[in-house]
Amino acid sequence: MYIIVICLIGGMICGYFSGISSSGLSNHIVTLGLLMLLFSVGIDFGKNREILNSIKENRLRLFIIPMGTIIGTIVGSLVAGIILSMPVKESVAVGAGFGWYSLSGVLITQLYSVELGTMAFISNVVREVIALLIIPFVSKYVGSMEAIGIAGATAMDTSLPVIVKYTSSDMVIFSFLSGLILTLFVPLLIPIILNF
Repeated sequence: MYIIVICLIGGMICGYFSGISSSGLSNHIVTLGLLMLLFSVGIDFGKNREILNSIKENRLRLFIIPMGTIIGTIVGSLVAGIILSMPVKESVAVGAGFGWYSLSGVLITQLYSVELGTMAFISNVVREVIALLIIPFVSKYVGSMEAIGIAGATAMDTSLPVIVKYTSSDMVIFSFLSGLILTLFVPLLIPIILNF
């Protein structure tokens, strides 16, 4: 957990002082890193002969985490919107990014406004960082499925190693499918919410 925070802060310091364009080299590095991560997850899936059996046995349970995450995030976004005196559709649209900051920020900017898109970007980045920091505590004191829910859409990529480390290898399939389902919902929900 501390290594993640140190890497994030180190990257921020390097980015501040390096002068390297963030749209060039860093985007390629991030993409390559995510592809390598997903490739390694695929290797783990392939090595684990029980994955298909786990999917068959837990058919309904596989959908509980992403549906609970969607409901919890929408309710939390509504409450946050009320506290911040934001219009309902704006607060819910920001939350509907489910941690996928790169898409939600751009999508909301294109469909609604730059200000709300920026807010979506920042809030979803913060969600991912907080998830990475608290997943170990949530998995230990609350439960493994709740730890997956906190990660949102990032449960299938950037948060997956942390989830597996602090829960168990049995949670890989739950985590990956939850992240995948939430990732598929982001581009569907945000336009529906903003056009409501």
